[in-house]
Amino acid sequence: MDQPADNKLTIEGIALGRRLFYDKILSGNQTQSCASCHKQELAFTDGLRFSTGIDNIAGNRNSMSLVNLGYNRDLFWNGRAKTLEKQALEPVPNPIEMHLSWPDAVARLQADGSYPGLFKKAFGTETIDSILVAKALSQFMRTIVSGNSKFHKYLRNEVQFTQAEINGYLLFRNELKGDCQHCHELGSKLLTDNHFLDITQRFHNNGLDSIYPTYLGLAEVTQDPNDNGKFKSPTLINIALTAPYMHDGRFNTLQEVIEHYDHGVKVSPTLDFFMTKNYPDLQAGDRRELGLTPQEKADLLAFLLTLTDSTVITNPAFSSPF
Repeated sequence: MDQPADNKLTIEGIALGRRLFYDKILSGNQTQSCASCHKQELAFTDGLRFSTGIDNIAGNRNSMSLVNLGYNRDLFWNGRAKTLEKQALEPVPNPIEMHLSWPDAVARLQADGSYPGLFKKAFGTETIDSILVAKALSQFMRTIVSGNSKFHKYLRNEVQFTQAEINGYLLFRNELKGDCQHCHELGSKLLTDNHFLDITQRFHNNGLDSIYPTYLGLAEVTQDPNDNGKFKSPTLINIALTAPYMHDGRFNTLQEVIEHYDHGVKVSPTLDFFMTKNYPDLQAGDRRELGLTPQEKADLLAFLLTLTDSTVITNPAFSSPF
């Protein structure tokens, strides 16, 4: 994992970040913390289609898992932040999230009886600012690493897969059928492609819509219409714990997700190449159909369930310090 030269992990910085992550002091009315939308027991998601901020205003994106974020090159569904430090600056002042200006947040922390001393231990100064808060939060988030699912253990030859899990694994890799691995790459064991250097390999239109909604994904950042409908590939690690699914939480179950990829993919100008490379005659507005059998769908689900890492949701190092 790459670490910024000016924000290397330290015991004191991680401890401070963990405390800030769970402290409601960073929200306007002190009712929510970062952990309100990123719950450990749900692999650091919140189980809702759209999270609701302190003023009871719902957002328009599904809360993403924070697991293995330290290996990612892009943060948020549209990739607008390129580092964890930049990502950590956004939720506090966001008017539909924690809705507290950074000057007011810093003033609260500075007046707190314990935080100046904790910042002194972590960063050598009692003078708090938003940059140091973001650094501490980022240090904690970089420690939330998952690599102990049944899938990972299978790769390490520590356990055996059932026949259904093997079949699902092969289907996941099969370029003529499932072909899931182009966006959820297996080689890195992260089950995403967001670590790739080429940005065209990190964002994809996966056929949810043939006509793009107002929220355009990567195009909001690049202003390039060729990026309409493209979103970051989330990790599939702990996918069984992170429902609902997709950037807008439209699918409630993994079975619904599988049905989408089997016969619900809508063809549009920016649809990912790998979605239609075996179907050259499809036109805009058509739907791609893989024709998975009920048994193949069951096997694919069996494999996805091997991606659950229970150590992440029970590790006391990631839990609230309060």
